Amino acid sequence: MPSRQNNMQNLHKDLEKILLSHDAFKSEDNKILKNKVTELTVANDKHLITLLLKNTKLKKHFFDEIETGVVSFNKDKFIRFINNKEFLPNSFTAFANKIGLHDGSQYLHTNDNVSLVWPFKDCVLEGGQDKEDQKRSEIFYNETLAPDEIDRLFEKKVLTSFKKYSKNGSEEVKGVSDTDNLIIKGNNLLALHSLRDKYVGKVKLIYIDPPYYFEKNKKEDTFEYNSNFKLSTWLTFMKNRLTVAKELLREDGAIFVQISDDGVGYLHQLMNEIFCANGQNNFINKITVRTKSPSGFATVNAGVFETAEYIFAYAKNKKKWSFNEQFVKSEYDTNYKWYIPNKDEKFDRWKIIDVNNIVAEANGHKDKKQAEKTLGINVFEQLLADFALENSDKLFQSTAIADNA
Repeated sequence: MPSRQNNMQNLHKDLEKILLSHDAFKSEDNKILKNKVTELTVANDKHLITLLLKNTKLKKHFFDEIETGVVSFNKDKFIRFINNKEFLPNSFTAFANKIGLHDGSQYLHTNDNVSLVWPFKDCVLEGGQDKEDQKRSEIFYNETLAPDEIDRLFEKKVLTSFKKYSKNGSEEVKGVSDTDNLIIKGNNLLALHSLRDKYVGKVKLIYIDPPYYFEKNKKEDTFEYNSNFKLSTWLTFMKNRLTVAKELLREDGAIFVQISDDGVGYLHQLMNEIFCANGQNNFINKITVRTKSPSGFATVNAGVFETAEYIFAYAKNKKKWSFNEQFVKSEYDTNYKWYIPNKDEKFDRWKIIDVNNIVAEANGHKDKKQAEKTLGINVFEQLLADFALENSDKLFQSTAIADNA
């Protein structure tokens, strides 16, 4: 009987023969383009699939029989086969130097199912405290083993002890409208699920400043973690809340989550998994927030120290999300020094004048140098700034533009 090794060698030869017989799969020097074949496989290329089906051995190995006369192409199996180092170990690839993460059978970027895995990922974590001064051990509710507890946990809750505040102080609560601003005190997982039915798909913006994940306990860390699964506990805590937060967002909504250095990498991967599923890219930005001065008291101790925290921004659907530009008042930028007095005329008749000379002459001086000497630099710069702001639509700064821009 032929050995498994011989069968694999025969498959190698048959596949190599088929691929080399068609220009679409080989280079000019008659070597197989592995990466090109991989791309065509992912794209379900009809020509490639037809060729494989014509060979009995290849059909049997790379196609699964669903029912009599009906087969399904096992793309993952085929990609693993052609990318295995035993198949065409010296073959030419489309890239001279291919670098990337590899799991032993394929590059991770070719697999859409890469995920962050940790203990208790499929569990629900209520949270490790009732109040800041009443910490307790973590309680993990498993979706399979504890369905009753999960149902009770996520059911809508009765909100009590309402208080209403206005410019007149505390008032009697006669009802709650959709336009009221609500502050809900309590376990945020219970609160999110209590609001879910009413606000699912309606929230434009969510900002979360969660308990941070720390490598070491810090005095400001009031969240009680399970000592055996500190990181996995935190990841489960975050996953439960981010998942329902995504459901609450509108299609054009966005979420912003703040984190410190210790947990920034884990949170980024987790949010990618939740908000960028099925090949979507809903990542907006990672915003760096300066929290300490490099010349502050922390510099007393030698070594590297934290000076920033981070805010991850993700959209529910980036194609529908839009950013409203925000402007901050700033001082006059001296780079805007060119003035166009006849801007309303055709551009080829524009006069371009140094704004310093315009301001100097307007105040009875020959040029900038004389004006600064007579008035003083500070006074002249203030006159310059006032003129620039009043004529901002006629000022510009020059900049170099590269040939390949």
